[in-house]
Amino acid sequence: MDDWIEQLKWDEQELIPAIVQDKKTNRIVMFAWMNRESLQQTQKTGHAVYWSRSRKKLWAKGEESGNTQIIKSIRSDCDQDVLLLTIEQVGGIACHTGRESCFFNKLNNEQQWEVTDKVLKDPKEMYSK
Repeated sequence: MDDWIEQLKWDEQELIPAIVQDKKTNRIVMFAWMNRESLQQTQKTGHAVYWSRSRKKLWAKGEESGNTQIIKSIRSDCDQDVLLLTIEQVGGIACHTGRESCFFNKLNNEQQWEVTDKVLKDPKEMYSK
């Protein structure tokens, strides 16, 4: 393994959280998990690859939807236990719901979740399954 990867602090499942930020808008568009292999592939190819905990496999962002992420920078926090990926979001959609960001639910003053972002593309058009 590469020394830079071993300097990171991996959790008990050998994963590290990754916050994903759009370089153009500075908006946080998603959160995902990475393992060593996904991080190595991300660094090597320049395209985001994550670890799916539910499917227990690697997934290249956009492999089904076409909404890929081009890596602009990879940073770690001061404790080296969280990553921040700055990306260019191809297609402008990071969320599987067809929205720009996965963070589209906002708690309002009435303590209700309010949807703040519109669907830019119907998920049925992005996914064949």
